[in-house]
Amino acid sequence: MDDLDADLPEHLAPSPTHRDTRSSQDLGNPTEFSPSAYRSRLQAYLQAATSDRTRTAYRSAIRQFEKWGGRLPTDSQVLVRYLIERSNSVNPRTLEMHLTAIGQWHLYQGMANPAADPVVRKTMNGIRRLQGRPKQKAKALRPEHIAAIAQSIRALPDSKKSRRDLALVLMGYFGAFRRSELVAIQVEDLHWEDEGVIVRIPRSKTDQQGQGLSRALPFGPDSVCPPTALRAWLQCAAIEEGPVFRSINRWDQVQNTQLGAGSVNTLLKKLGTDCGFDFVETLSSHSFRRGMSTSAAREKVEFELIKKQGGWKSDATVREYIDEGRRFTDNAAHILMEKMATLLD
Repeated sequence: MDDLDADLPEHLAPSPTHRDTRSSQDLGNPTEFSPSAYRSRLQAYLQAATSDRTRTAYRSAIRQFEKWGGRLPTDSQVLVRYLIERSNSVNPRTLEMHLTAIGQWHLYQGMANPAADPVVRKTMNGIRRLQGRPKQKAKALRPEHIAAIAQSIRALPDSKKSRRDLALVLMGYFGAFRRSELVAIQVEDLHWEDEGVIVRIPRSKTDQQGQGLSRALPFGPDSVCPPTALRAWLQCAAIEEGPVFRSINRWDQVQNTQLGAGSVNTLLKKLGTDCGFDFVETLSSHSFRRGMSTSAAREKVEFELIKKQGGWKSDATVREYIDEGRRFTDNAAHILMEKMATLLD
């Protein structure tokens, strides 16, 4: 079984005679809680507890384990052999995720987790130390890069696609949106004010429980203004409800379907190629978030403002971006070089 949520394990299944014992005051109407209703409700809650992206990753991990020859349930000896045989071809971070997926499958079934076995963990730690490689970071786009992209888009014949692309780039960069957040924006999430637009984000990577986040994008110079570009796109495409960023076919016809998250990376690489950037291979949607935060840090924007615009929960993540953005300006070597220069004069 490669789907963590396909069936309820026996230890979670309701008793055939299960009855809700809460008082009528609590329930409103005392009702028989049938096994099917119980299973349906529990299944829905378990499904909602894991994000679609995580569930997809877990399914892929288990499929790879089974393709290798593994079967579920499994044991620690098989997992150690799996780690050893795949350590030369699979990134340690990916192997770690495979262990997590397999472990979650066992826990969900009410079984002991073989991935938590000390020998399995020690083997994984050794692989990470001997074969770990730095994670490739997305290129941080600077204001001059965004300006070049905007200029390149505007040089094209006016079309719905060019207007959509400009709005997407400016919104993605100045709003520091994750690609999943960007493509999920609905017209109903936009709240227009005299000063700009507020984008409500119903659910995010750091807000899985749907408490709700928002980003404010102020009006600015027309050539680089996200709200102005967004409004022009919506009016051009006659979009009044539903997804803001949509697929467009080769005949420049706007579709009703939401733009796929993977399309953001594809589009950004295409725009980077058109601009002649020599770092196209390292471009991804994360280039927006890293670019906005590091560029703001170079301009001495305050920590809290950067954190707020990107919707980061972790102070450490924001400080990492700030340190990256200021690694040349806030550099001890400056003072030493100036001192040395005076000695040579």
